[in-house]
Amino acid sequence: MSIAENILSIQSTLPAQVTLVAVSKTKPIAALMEAYDAGQRIFGENKIQEMAEKCEAMPKDIQWHMIGHVQTNKVKFMAPFVNLIHGVDSLKLVQEINKQAVKADRVIDCLLQIHIAEEETKFGLDEQELTSLLSSSEFKEMRNIRIVGLMGMATFTDNKNQIKKEFTHLKSIFDSFAVHNSQFTVLSMGMSGDYQLAIECGSTMVRIGSSIFGGRN
Repeated sequence: MSIAENILSIQSTLPAQVTLVAVSKTKPIAALMEAYDAGQRIFGENKIQEMAEKCEAMPKDIQWHMIGHVQTNKVKFMAPFVNLIHGVDSLKLVQEINKQAVKADRVIDCLLQIHIAEEETKFGLDEQELTSLLSSSEFKEMRNIRIVGLMGMATFTDNKNQIKKEFTHLKSIFDSFAVHNSQFTVLSMGMSGDYQLAIECGSTMVRIGSSIFGGRN
């Protein structure tokens, strides 16, 4: 199937409240334009320089999502245009995003990354760290960063029960914080291999790459 057919096929299975992020990292602009021509407007990249180059070259109605791990010294390069930063996992990073957003005269939307997987390699905050970040006086004084929800990645495993347990855990954390934070509207969980399960567990945003563009280059 073509990229356009893949997009339309996936879109047809997504509930109305679920947003599709096409994970386009390492893919050439021609491939992204095929997805664009099929109606896709949200693309996810994991390298800031590559995202900036694509942003420069492509139509201006695209929303660019940073889905990779973010280094503080690179934030300034995406602050002028990024629409949503997915993997925010420290107060230090929040402070840097706010600082660069002030310079760019923007308010930048972000998701806080929660560590739900059993693997040690995945980044993210635990519940206690999440609570202390959101209640910190430093965070409350920031005006140019808006935390719109949470994201998380399940353990890389074929065990559906384990994945479901991790997604359900993240949804319960999301619900407990959304009660007090009206801006909490996005729960980003689920990728090509597990997005249907993630949606069943309450995801409102899925990040899909290989099922749209084929395997990684």
